[in-house]
Amino acid sequence: MKKGIHPENYREVVFKDMSNEETFITRSTVASKETIEIDGVTYPLVKLEITNSSHPFFTGKQKLVDTAGRVDKFMSRYGNRKKK
Repeated sequence: MKKGIHPENYREVVFKDMSNEETFITRSTVASKETIEIDGVTYPLVKLEITNSSHPFFTGKQKLVDTAGRVDKFMSRYGNRKKK
């Protein structure tokens, strides 16, 4: 490997999937303002909308992840068109 091109500040970071509340710890250089305590150790926390534990491709299950209410907004606008 070339010297001087890789980051030096690797540390353990917790990534949390917000759709199913699953967490995992890995080493990263990502910046985070939030922290979380796991087993008495405080780690930086990075929140993710979707990971391999909740994505339909990896789980084999069709699951609708709607964090911003987009589906409800769509259904209120266009969902009742067949009833006319």
